[in-house]
Amino acid sequence: MAKAGKTTRLTKKQFKDLKEKLALKPISVWDKADAATRQEIFKMGERYKAFLSQAKTERLAVEAIRERARALGFKPLKAGAKGRRFYLEQQGKAIALCVLGKKGVGAGLRIIGSHIDAPRLDLKMHPLYENQELAFLKTHYYGGIKKYQWLARPLALHGVVCTREGKTVQVHVGDAPDDPVFTLLDLLPHLSRKSQESKKLSDAFEAERMNLLIGGLPLDVEEGAENDKVKLAVLKLLQDGYGVSEADLISAELEVVPAGLARDVGLDRALVGAYGQDDRASAFCALEAILALKDPAVTAVAMFVDKEEIGSEGPTSANTRWIELLVAGFMEAAGEKPSYLAVSRALAASQALSADVNAALDPDFPEVHEKRNAALLGYGVTLTKYTGHGGKYSANDANAEYVAWLRKVWDQAGVTWQAAGMGKIDEGGGGTIAKLMAVYGLDIVDVGPALLSMHSPFEVSHKADIHSSVGAFRAFYLAGPR
Repeated sequence: MAKAGKTTRLTKKQFKDLKEKLALKPISVWDKADAATRQEIFKMGERYKAFLSQAKTERLAVEAIRERARALGFKPLKAGAKGRRFYLEQQGKAIALCVLGKKGVGAGLRIIGSHIDAPRLDLKMHPLYENQELAFLKTHYYGGIKKYQWLARPLALHGVVCTREGKTVQVHVGDAPDDPVFTLLDLLPHLSRKSQESKKLSDAFEAERMNLLIGGLPLDVEEGAENDKVKLAVLKLLQDGYGVSEADLISAELEVVPAGLARDVGLDRALVGAYGQDDRASAFCALEAILALKDPAVTAVAMFVDKEEIGSEGPTSANTRWIELLVAGFMEAAGEKPSYLAVSRALAASQALSADVNAALDPDFPEVHEKRNAALLGYGVTLTKYTGHGGKYSANDANAEYVAWLRKVWDQAGVTWQAAGMGKIDEGGGGTIAKLMAVYGLDIVDVGPALLSMHSPFEVSHKADIHSSVGAFRAFYLAGPR
């Protein structure tokens, strides 16, 4: 290292040139985008909105991904499968796509993992009841939400009901133009001073009061009939429309989500507002990237998993050995012998991206961010070297060599990117699937677009960041050996 000492005084031009050479300067996507790129950003924005509007639950996300993959020649991965493009589902709530590379699976893979679940309201096992001649469904919130954001807004119901006879019935109400919607009631301000306004935010809105209003028309029966006429009217509608009874709701997966389509935000239409962008934004970007691959050198995999918002627990989450099954299946399809040792070596030789969103700097709440290390909306895909909370607990902290390699890949591909953390150190924090995939000894780091109003029913992204994230994921898949 050079020793500090007496130096020649710099001219203004020399100072400017030195700063240009050595200092890091944030660059907006729009600063680099030519007319053709700007047009592509908005074209991709339309595809992105269509995906978000279709993928309102993890099951619907799997359907949307499978539909696009099959249209481009991806085949189900099964014994004796031939070809180079495959997909494999897990219980209808997780899916993986693969494009076999020239080098063979055993040489390592390029893996992008994102999650397709999002904060929502689930129904309890005995949800239906009547009160004051109104019918309600009891709910249990899923993932991290601010409960007040879900009150007094139009909501939709999506999912499946599985009957004792083995029939699976699809339920989708609230998003079609002529559909009714549902809602959670809120208290009027004239009567809420003591019950809500004088309490802490965490106490003012109680989860057990988040009951979904679904009906108010009683059965037309003769006088003197028993109570629950509205509840029975709802059950009759369920029986007539879907062939299910109250007992069948025990074996149902029905999710309450915000009603409505993804929308442009702003007069200039530069932003997208929609439910579920954490983390279906990353899922869309990974899907766009892998669908565009033709004949990569390294085998490319895109994993879309479930249950991240509740700690990645369960058989459809990243916290399973499903990835080993995937790699074994891909090896078999490539004509390689998928022994335990071969699968382990392939994973250890792999590079991966944990594709998840970051929190963009909120102009109205700058105090929760550390500005020098905050993501900026419109400044491209965000690289997050570590997540976790406090002293980096529950984080994957990517190694410097891998981060440097990824920087070089993106710079050579002309990707606009930024590096950022998740708020001030002790303000909060968050985790991703990175640490769960890191157990295989592969290189992995968190990467994805930034959002505003994250975990709300109407999250906001920048179309430029979606476009940049797709470019970053494509460059990752196509990069030469690490």
